[in-house]
Amino acid sequence: MTRERAVLVLEDGTRYDGWAYGARGRTLGEVVFATGMTGYQETLTDPSYAGQIVVQTAPHIGNTGVNDEDPESRRIWVAGYVVRDPSRVVSNHRANATLDDHLVRDGIVGISGIDTRALTRRIRDAGAMKGGVFSGADAALSAAEQEQLVRDQAGMAGASFSSIVSTPETYVVPAVGEQIGRLAVLDLGVKASTTRYLAERGFEVHVVPQDITPEALQELDPDALFYSNGPGDPAASDAQVSLLQDSLKTGRPFFGICFGNQLLGRALGFGTYKLPFGHRGINQPVLDTATGKVEITSQNHGFAVDAPLGEVVESPAGFGRVEVSHYSLNDQVVEGLRALDVPAFSVQYHPEAAAGPHDSMYLFDRFADLVRERRAGEPLDPATATATTPAADITKEAN
Repeated sequence: MTRERAVLVLEDGTRYDGWAYGARGRTLGEVVFATGMTGYQETLTDPSYAGQIVVQTAPHIGNTGVNDEDPESRRIWVAGYVVRDPSRVVSNHRANATLDDHLVRDGIVGISGIDTRALTRRIRDAGAMKGGVFSGADAALSAAEQEQLVRDQAGMAGASFSSIVSTPETYVVPAVGEQIGRLAVLDLGVKASTTRYLAERGFEVHVVPQDITPEALQELDPDALFYSNGPGDPAASDAQVSLLQDSLKTGRPFFGICFGNQLLGRALGFGTYKLPFGHRGINQPVLDTATGKVEITSQNHGFAVDAPLGEVVESPAGFGRVEVSHYSLNDQVVEGLRALDVPAFSVQYHPEAAAGPHDSMYLFDRFADLVRERRAGEPLDPATATATTPAADITKEAN
């Protein structure tokens, strides 16, 4: 089979020539990298990557194919895909299609055959950059035309993707075992593993659209509220921030991850800002200030909360005392928040570990304990909540 040319262009004019992979055409987005040696199907179907051209640092991608069990959402969300060596053979008993098949099915324009490690170093040194992949007829555009298209695209600052990735209608994931309460999950780009882990902790999970009204949430009357991960700039989500503030005033327990952490920060009155490099990959070290333990975490975020480390401060929005519960050991960026006078906490990373390490799975147990104790009328400090799942069971689940 004759291979077709393709090119990846960065906004600084850097070009990488390679071969067309997946769908043909043109795609634009922010170029980011993922460091997982496995789990590419989970990465591709993670809605947090909407608007981003994902570069896989692992050299061989596609060798286990794709299956119907591992997707984290209903489709592939990445704007584009960059790999070094796509596997020509699928070798896994669970596979029922090739990765290339699914890229074509969902219209994902990709490129292969380039030095992805060199590309990763480039965007890691220069900072987040816009990019574009051109194949098919678009590969014949002049270099000047391609570069202009890349530079003229809108950036991630101010971008809102929630309405694109969120569920259009509420759906329910039944609780597993004894039910401890009804949980509203605001779908900002939620992953299937997140709802599964919450259901396994006894929550009847109601996944609701990102534009749910305060009246509709009140009618649902959940025992707790959860904000999911998702793509985009938290500064462009005023409605979700206002909804969360209204919920916090009721005393309803709250847990947020990734994008949800940024929105809790805004709800508490802190600002957010765009990181020059962002945190990508499945090996980001984070310190839990309550326990002193270091967790290796899975992350994909280009924005962060602007809150002080190492001190308890008053919430600028009037929700009492707040402290940073986790921070990055690489650059001291805020990785978690804990409210001390309302039952709310959040983390910036992905504790559901799809794909990634399982160090932070305890957070789901912490949230379940918080809700259980609040329903019993005994307020519990989120920092000291004990896991209800025996350690042996957690280890078994992680394996």
